[in-house]
Amino acid sequence: MARAVLFDIDGTLIRTGGAGVDAFDRAGETAFGIRNGTRHMKFAGRTDTALVREFFVYHGIEPTPENAAHFLDIYVFWLDHLLPQCHGNVCPGVRQFLRDLRALERPPLIGLLTGNIRLGAQIKLGHYGLWHEFELGGFADDHEDRDQIAHAAKKRVSHRLKVELPGEEIIVVGDTPHDIRCARAIGARVIAVATGGAVFDDNQELSPDWCVKDLREVSAAEICR
Repeated sequence: MARAVLFDIDGTLIRTGGAGVDAFDRAGETAFGIRNGTRHMKFAGRTDTALVREFFVYHGIEPTPENAAHFLDIYVFWLDHLLPQCHGNVCPGVRQFLRDLRALERPPLIGLLTGNIRLGAQIKLGHYGLWHEFELGGFADDHEDRDQIAHAAKKRVSHRLKVELPGEEIIVVGDTPHDIRCARAIGARVIAVATGGAVFDDNQELSPDWCVKDLREVSAAEICR
């Protein structure tokens, strides 16, 4: 039985219409004077803190905590500014799936397992009216490695439920191979959705427990029984 369901954000819950990548790019220019500094970077499934480190190394910027904090402060400013201007959306089936989870006789704890920093996650999900749906989570503030973020999320879930929760009682929902791998790092089951940038076949090759085009193809009752 699933006691907790943890969701990735970008490509799984929402699509920002490019606001996240654009905000990251503008942060590089605003904070360090580097225009178009993210052209070489791949964002899907990555953590914000790992992306910042890659940006710094590529452009010869000292990867100090102070520089990272400065970059991310400006990033969230641009993110908040750009989201209303971009044509993003909530991914198909998400709102109904969340309602169905809460309507179960024994609803699971609903949380996040994301590569976003917490404030970035709050800004993105708040823009689409979803932030209040999630009780806790693991974020890039915890670690730049996604597997370690998964461990942080599992620890918070266990603390909230007052029990050392086994991995098989956690379900992770994500859209990239990175999500599948970090779920396996904590022994969790996985729903892979094809609503993000990853190719459907790429997810299937890693043998998730469910592999669907979107959350309309799987039911809350099915995964939590």
